[in-house]
Amino acid sequence: MLLKIFSSIFFLLGLSSIQSTGNSKRLVITPLTENMYVFTTYKDYQGTPFPSNGFYVVTEQGVLMIDTPWDTAQFQPLLDSIKARHNKEVRMVVSTHFHDDRTAGLNYYRSKGIQTYTTLKTDNLSKEVGAPRAEFLIKGDTLMKIGNLNFEIYYPGEGHAPDNIVVWFPDQKVLYGGCFIKSTETNSIGNLSHANVREWPESLKKTMKRFKEPKFIIPGHEGWNGRNALEHTLKILRDYKPVKS
Repeated sequence: MLLKIFSSIFFLLGLSSIQSTGNSKRLVITPLTENMYVFTTYKDYQGTPFPSNGFYVVTEQGVLMIDTPWDTAQFQPLLDSIKARHNKEVRMVVSTHFHDDRTAGLNYYRSKGIQTYTTLKTDNLSKEVGAPRAEFLIKGDTLMKIGNLNFEIYYPGEGHAPDNIVVWFPDQKVLYGGCFIKSTETNSIGNLSHANVREWPESLKKTMKRFKEPKFIIPGHEGWNGRNALEHTLKILRDYKPVKS
């Protein structure tokens, strides 16, 4: 028993973060649960490397990836890291809206024979702006499965983007929110280039009502330690004052 405890401690210490560095070209993989991991890549924003989170889950039939690296130099290193660590291949990628911090790698992963998915709404927007597009389209809210993993795709309404979806893992009670949800580490509303600030609060309330007491909430950027990220995002929106021109 004592050996098992020490082994668990060393596992958590040793795997709490895997990072390759080189200017802003970085990939950080952080364990969340036994089979769930957050991966973070970086791009320069106003002269500073800014983090973007994605997510992957290891199953008996391969790996599910939610969103792709923002840093295009990390598309293959992420696959290599997953293969080296778990001896599993990525089988499925789901992107949560059409911005490049979510979809940049869709064409690359599709070329590797990986099944890529977005919603029909995301595909239409991607087509309009010339963004990478997925091979398979999700027509509406749906339950999906890979191996022994069940997960739910849910469109709560407009918010950060017209097409933003969240992904819910019911057995683990983990909510992946992407850019629809803000980290508790920030009070910034972030990129509003395609946002609907008026509808966003109602979309959040629907999400809060549907998915009760999540153990983890993963935002699109920055840290995920706060379990009240939905409420925090709602407060940011309530406090937001548009700049008058």
